[in-house]
Amino acid sequence: MRVASDWKQYEILDTSQGEKLEKWGDTLLIRPDPQIIWDTKREIPEWTQAHAHYIRSSKGGGNWEHSKKIKDSWTIEYKELTFKIQPTGFKHTGLFPEQAVNWDLFEKEIKQAGRPIHVLNLFAYTGGATLACANAGAEVCHVDASKGMVSWARENAVLSKLDDKPIRWIIDDCEKFVAREIKRGKRYDVVIMDPPSYGRGPSGEIWKLEEQIYSLVSLCSRVLSEQPLMFVLNSYTTGLSPSVMAYLLNATVRKKFGGNVSADEIGLPVKAADCYLPCGSTAIWKSST
Repeated sequence: MRVASDWKQYEILDTSQGEKLEKWGDTLLIRPDPQIIWDTKREIPEWTQAHAHYIRSSKGGGNWEHSKKIKDSWTIEYKELTFKIQPTGFKHTGLFPEQAVNWDLFEKEIKQAGRPIHVLNLFAYTGGATLACANAGAEVCHVDASKGMVSWARENAVLSKLDDKPIRWIIDDCEKFVAREIKRGKRYDVVIMDPPSYGRGPSGEIWKLEEQIYSLVSLCSRVLSEQPLMFVLNSYTTGLSPSVMAYLLNATVRKKFGGNVSADEIGLPVKAADCYLPCGSTAIWKSST
């Protein structure tokens, strides 16, 4: 497992009974997590000191129950980056902290490339990967279908003092955008994909990752430059193992460009248990070792 262990203002304090107790700056939140199938005792006192607790509804979705007043939003930092945190109605906070292990990788690879790098970040959410790449000196195209998420990402760019960097902010369907970029002859040295496990398109069409990921990866491999640097595929779907994701990249990107593929779980430390919580997987194609 690749672990995001360099956080100073975020921490998982404990996990139990399908929930995790997290510290976001000075704010304690309890949120559900399907990976937490153990029923360990909640021994640390912070479980009873949480500011807010996300409670799932039997009808779907859920809501936050507040035991203490908290700000509508606040910020936390990761190294040179700053992010707005805001609990949403879908349990999320606007950031996936485990992805920091990938942000570090992007910065390292881009800086070591020794040439201008163009990055395409698809399903880009609130811009963690976008900002990491821009901070390393890359030109980035940030694409997400949600206007609200793109606005949030732009706020994070301002907070991180990266709003003057060469970032294109695109609100569009990722698959359709990539198809148009291919026709326009636009190419990228790095492609980062963080597709949802399940969703609905603007016309009600259903998206299921397992059924559509191969065709999407195949399409995106065609937008790579003649000398690509990296192709990264993230997944939070438990049924899509690292080995399956590696196979996908081997059958598409590596078959065309050579290079090497690796894949592993990514996760976060759990302070009380001295263990690591799995938080999804990442498969990485690189042009060289």
